[in-house]
Amino acid sequence: MPAPRTRAVSAKGMVEYRPHVARGLPLGSRIFCADNTGAKQLKVINVMGYRSRLRRVPSACVGDMIMVSVSKGTPELRRQMFPAVVVRQRRPFNRPDGVRIQFEDNAAVIMTPEGEIKGTEIRGPVALEAAERWPRVANIASIVV
Repeated sequence: MPAPRTRAVSAKGMVEYRPHVARGLPLGSRIFCADNTGAKQLKVINVMGYRSRLRRVPSACVGDMIMVSVSKGTPELRRQMFPAVVVRQRRPFNRPDGVRIQFEDNAAVIMTPEGEIKGTEIRGPVALEAAERWPRVANIASIVV
């Protein structure tokens, strides 16, 4: 159920409802690449839109847009930075209906700066929170949990 929009939220441009998810991926985390772009392992460089306290390490959660650098993969992709969306995380998080969700690994899919997905398929399940926030991810996801 969407929360009522206040003037402050409307002024920031946040129009969609985003449930609270426990943040389990701090900067520097190595995560699995869940698409078929040729990248195997990604390193979290930045969390887009993260606002926090001074000296607190930014962390990402399911559904967040992050900047990653490819640490293992094809030579064309290695040591390059791309935007990505987190689709799975190991840290358990609660859903509003009381269910606790935890995945086997941390995974993300690489995107283009315009918001399109670079790959054509996603391996493994995708969290419902990521699928609701990113319709392009939901379109090519095989399983949404």
